[in-house]
Amino acid sequence: MDTRDDHQNAVPSVLREHLGTLSEFYARHEQEVTPAQRIVEKISLFLGSPWYVAGNLVFVVAWIAWNLAAPELGYEQIDEPPFFWLQGLIGLNAFVISTTVLIRQNRMSKLANHHAHLDLQVNLMAEEKNSKIIQMLEELRRALPNVPNKVNQAAQELGKPTDTGAVLDIIEDEAENLNCKKE
Repeated sequence: MDTRDDHQNAVPSVLREHLGTLSEFYARHEQEVTPAQRIVEKISLFLGSPWYVAGNLVFVVAWIAWNLAAPELGYEQIDEPPFFWLQGLIGLNAFVISTTVLIRQNRMSKLANHHAHLDLQVNLMAEEKNSKIIQMLEELRRALPNVPNKVNQAAQELGKPTDTGAVLDIIEDEAENLNCKKE
């Protein structure tokens, strides 16, 4: 038996089913990515790498050193101080970097929104399940003859299903209150 089989057996089947659903979710989003988007993201990953930064720094230092030393060595100076061509190249570089990073961030933001929505749905389902479990435990407690039948206020409150509309209203009210306090 290999390590993969050990991992498969160590995880309950219900959890494996959920992991499969998550894998399908990621695969579906990867299929939606256009070839142009993939290229831009690869460029963005390269432009954000330490090697690219180091390469840029080496290039800038070499450019400045060459243009300062060229007249002394008898060569033609490509870009005289204050290095207008270098400034143009750096500006173009900044434009390309910022644009590719923004394109990648937009897609990552959409994916994060999907994740947040999925998390909210899962949390709401878990809340419903928890409320139902509490209700069932309370019914069981009342039905058992040898358990004292005393009212548990916290269990009664927690046993009530959550009104998601009311929760959203409270969140919006709190957000408005925070915004009013900031202003």
